[in-house]
Amino acid sequence: MTEKPSAPAAQARPPHAVARLRTARLARSAKPFLARGGPKGARCPGCRLVPSHCLCALHPLVPTRAGVCLLMADIEPLKPSNTGWLIADVVPDTFAFGWARTEVDPALLALLADPQWQPFVVFPGEFVAPERVVHALAVPQAGYEPEQPRPLFILLDATWPEARKMFRKSPYLDRFPVLSLAPDDISRYQLRRSRRDDHFCTSEVAALCLNLAGEPHAAQVLEAYLDVFTDHYLLAKHQLPPNRDGDAHARLRSLCAPGAAAGAVSSGASRPG
Repeated sequence: MTEKPSAPAAQARPPHAVARLRTARLARSAKPFLARGGPKGARCPGCRLVPSHCLCALHPLVPTRAGVCLLMADIEPLKPSNTGWLIADVVPDTFAFGWARTEVDPALLALLADPQWQPFVVFPGEFVAPERVVHALAVPQAGYEPEQPRPLFILLDATWPEARKMFRKSPYLDRFPVLSLAPDDISRYQLRRSRRDDHFCTSEVAALCLNLAGEPHAAQVLEAYLDVFTDHYLLAKHQLPPNRDGDAHARLRSLCAPGAAAGAVSSGASRPG
């Protein structure tokens, strides 16, 4: 795993998939996007926070066997609170596509047909035929055969009503198994309201998927990175200085320390289906 040493160095990294999607979406906008709530004024292009609360210097990058494919509702890439962006920061093989009912990006179809990947649509199993639902993944042991497909988690990055619509109206996903998560914890996400504690934000879902794929260190880094982002976002919103010595920063630093990956313990890979 690598951690970016400074903000300028972090911003020198080529834009990831979500950043590119955001740029394309802005180019199509007839008027500026005005986010509700959150910090106002200029934002860092690398982390979307106000410059005083920039966290680009803490940007972690964790090599993973698993990949993530984000299907994003129309304005999700524009929202400063979107956490799909954090997944793309941490997981190198993150892909992002805008969703539309009437058309499908050919690059998305090519990705789903790539034999190196085994796609899983991440969605509650209660809405799917039982024969299509899986609750656990086969995690390769040391020395796995290189030709084994890598898991590709398809996440519908949207509000819950939008996600249900996307799931119903995306027939090209119908041939893939549906990974139904059963987390024991409640969501810790604080930047948008949900009526249910078991509705997780996109980066929390990705962390659960990484755990199931036998990537506990990447999952823990993503969880810690979300906590740091949330702290910075809320402190900026209330015009308070960032707390770089707090618990969230300390946990992220410890997970980024050399050798931290060796001590990571999966909490989900062995959960029975």
